[in-house]
Amino acid sequence: MTSLIPHNTNTEELLKSLNVIVETGLDESEAKSRLTKYGENKLREKKKKTLLQRFFDQFKDAMIIILLIAAAISFAIAIYEGHPKEFFEPFLILFIVILNAAIGVAQESKAEKALEALKSMSALKAKVIRGGVEKLIDSHEIVPGDIIRLEAGDFVPADARLVKSSSLKSEESALTGESVASEKDATAVIKENAPLGDRINMVYSGCSITYGTAFAVVTATGMETEIGKIAGMLDNEGEIKTPLQIKLEKLGKYLGFLALAVCGVIFIIGLIDKIPVMDIFMTSVALAVSAIPEGLPAIVTIVLSIGVQRMVKKNAIIRSLPAVETLGSASVICSDKTGTLTQNRMTLVKAYVDGGSSLEQISSSNTASVIGLLEFGTLCSNGSIRIEEDGTESHIGDPTETSIVLAAHKNGSTQNDLNSKYPRIAEIPFDSDRKLMSTINSIGDKKIVIVKGAFDVLSSRCIKGDIENARCMNDEMSDSALRVIAIAYKEISQVPEKLKPEEIEKDLIFMGLVGMIDPPRPEAKEAVSICRKAGIKPVMITGDHVKTASAIAKELGILTPGDGAITGPELDAMSDEELDSKVDHISVYARVSPENKIRIVKAWQKKDQVVAMTGDGVNDAPALKAADIGCAMGITGTDVAKGAADMTLTDDNFATIVDAVEEGRGIYANIKKVVGFLLGTNIGEVLTVFLAMLIWRKTPLISMQLLWINLVTDSLPAIALGMEAVEKGIMNHKPKPKNESIFAGGLGLKVVLQGTMFALLTLIGFFFGDKLGTSQGQTMAFMVLATCQIVQAFNMRSDHSVFKLGVFTNKKLNFAAIVSILSIALVLFTPVSEAFGLSYLPFQYYLLGLLLSFIPLGVLELIKAITAKKESNIN
Repeated sequence: MTSLIPHNTNTEELLKSLNVIVETGLDESEAKSRLTKYGENKLREKKKKTLLQRFFDQFKDAMIIILLIAAAISFAIAIYEGHPKEFFEPFLILFIVILNAAIGVAQESKAEKALEALKSMSALKAKVIRGGVEKLIDSHEIVPGDIIRLEAGDFVPADARLVKSSSLKSEESALTGESVASEKDATAVIKENAPLGDRINMVYSGCSITYGTAFAVVTATGMETEIGKIAGMLDNEGEIKTPLQIKLEKLGKYLGFLALAVCGVIFIIGLIDKIPVMDIFMTSVALAVSAIPEGLPAIVTIVLSIGVQRMVKKNAIIRSLPAVETLGSASVICSDKTGTLTQNRMTLVKAYVDGGSSLEQISSSNTASVIGLLEFGTLCSNGSIRIEEDGTESHIGDPTETSIVLAAHKNGSTQNDLNSKYPRIAEIPFDSDRKLMSTINSIGDKKIVIVKGAFDVLSSRCIKGDIENARCMNDEMSDSALRVIAIAYKEISQVPEKLKPEEIEKDLIFMGLVGMIDPPRPEAKEAVSICRKAGIKPVMITGDHVKTASAIAKELGILTPGDGAITGPELDAMSDEELDSKVDHISVYARVSPENKIRIVKAWQKKDQVVAMTGDGVNDAPALKAADIGCAMGITGTDVAKGAADMTLTDDNFATIVDAVEEGRGIYANIKKVVGFLLGTNIGEVLTVFLAMLIWRKTPLISMQLLWINLVTDSLPAIALGMEAVEKGIMNHKPKPKNESIFAGGLGLKVVLQGTMFALLTLIGFFFGDKLGTSQGQTMAFMVLATCQIVQAFNMRSDHSVFKLGVFTNKKLNFAAIVSILSIALVLFTPVSEAFGLSYLPFQYYLLGLLLSFIPLGVLELIKAITAKKESNIN
């Protein structure tokens, strides 16, 4: 590949450097040699984890490791005891661990798709000149120095410098973010540091040709292309752990240390009191099981899965489960403009007719003079529209032209009718040098030349019309970030045999101007407003011009007083320190590169912000992956963006992200309820076993009983808590800080106090039951602790009174409570009780157990009432 900078080098020098002649191209032997040297025109694939590796990854969690140790100890005891019944416990623990791992693998997202999607974007075939003959070859055989021929409809197989071009336009929105096809010019020599969107003498791999023809010399293939560089960045971007994953990992470690510490104390007590070693080991296993919320990873996964199903109904598809919670934590949303905040469709919005004093808004009932202007613009357009029976619009051709055609159509002048009524006699196609297009139409008995194009060019060719006023109107529209097209005409007596632009496009009568823009989505403004109310900073990142981007951003409320807008080159000139100091006040980034996008995302992340990135193009993919959560567009989004993102918005509606954030916040609140509910049980269990050993030197609960409470009795109510409806007003609060503990807001203290209460109630039950025997004491302890949890599940639904909320309004929790009660009854009142070491009790003991179980309801309702009164006094 050449060491020269292709867009900054003239073609003669570049061709010499690549040792190729345009007319003959490379010969086959040289092409083969270069293929060996540079490799195939393909993207490097990333090695994926095997299913087995992904399965074993599930065992890296601290909680699971402790359970495996507990299972190993239990197996050793079972072997030592030699009784078949003893193996039930270790097998039960192992079954739970393996089930949890299987759920984890089943819920993981599909293998990484980004590189495969990038690869599929490469053109399958390419037209090249080899040995002076044009050939059609597989695109992966393209090498640097190949001369390729391009025409409308072609995908560009590799990055290439234009050698010859005729009215060439390339659709590069996936790489640059611009909604309008880029006009190309083979003769241009561009500045070395020009952004990608300004390199009009280049075409890029994976983009398409929408207009014109060209010959180009290939300058980069495979991983050296712009798409290849993006693929490389995707390959190098490591996976980011979500806040929830980090918090649960820390929680597992803390619980592990707690279990080891308590086991150590029990061992010391046991050795001092000369308790048999096997009994100490059995108690230690019970403590390990009681300290670990075995069901927590699986239940959190299920709660997230339920959240995913809810979000699908709201047009959001989640690619990784923890991303649901991360979205709820989002404090910054970096959004691409084209197709995300805007409609990705040029729309005519204003018009000016010569002699007028103001601009007229485009509608379906414009004035006759504006309709006439639109009709002339339509007659001088090759783009077309198709409207289906259901009202769906299809735009074919140049979006600038289709916007004019659609505006005329809405005013009752369809393109087909106009072309039939005023047939086209001749045409001079658009040329990027002239910046004009002309047609000659038969209108009545006259031959009318219609010319449209850039105002600065067209105005100099007019001999009639108020050009100065038109210039003011042009500036006004340009200042509003509108793309302006001028239209003029003249009458000729006859059509020349040879159409010469310099003759046809002169002595014109100025007719008017039309202004168009890629408009904001109607719902985006409200979505941005809600985001701001929720404490979320919206940031626009686009490849479009800064003027256009700023106008859209102001209209949407993204760019507010005190905020700034900068370009990619300006960002490149900033040091990391300077960007870090200014990033809070920059709301619009224009003409950016993929590297810029990642830098912006990481600048926010340095400030401990949870960054969400929305986008649809190839150029968004690296930043989508680098962000805490990436949101891709489902309809207009490329496969590359979808593969790199954590979430896909199936309706391409920016407003959907607001629903997703709300749902994410609700799910996180529910997960906190689940964690509080389960850990309250675990702390109660640990304190029960630990205090009983201190007081009576015996354990009130064995490991199998604890596993039954943790995994059977508690699991369904925990899942039902996770399905609690999102509480009102959740979007009126700021996002929680990235480093906020899951126990923030007093949850940690509540869990400890509630666990202590459960332990005291359980020990009271054990005290009374133990008078009848150890087995009866354990039965009483089991019943009190298990039924306490069912009552507690209703307490955990809200910080407000459960009676005001409606005790039985969560139907899923009602069902879960019934199933849990039946599961308790199963091991208390059937022969299964023997396997769990439980015994039957006198009737009054069951009544005492139920009475103890309902005490938490009264205590917590009293606390909620006191808290509510304090809050009302403050307000």
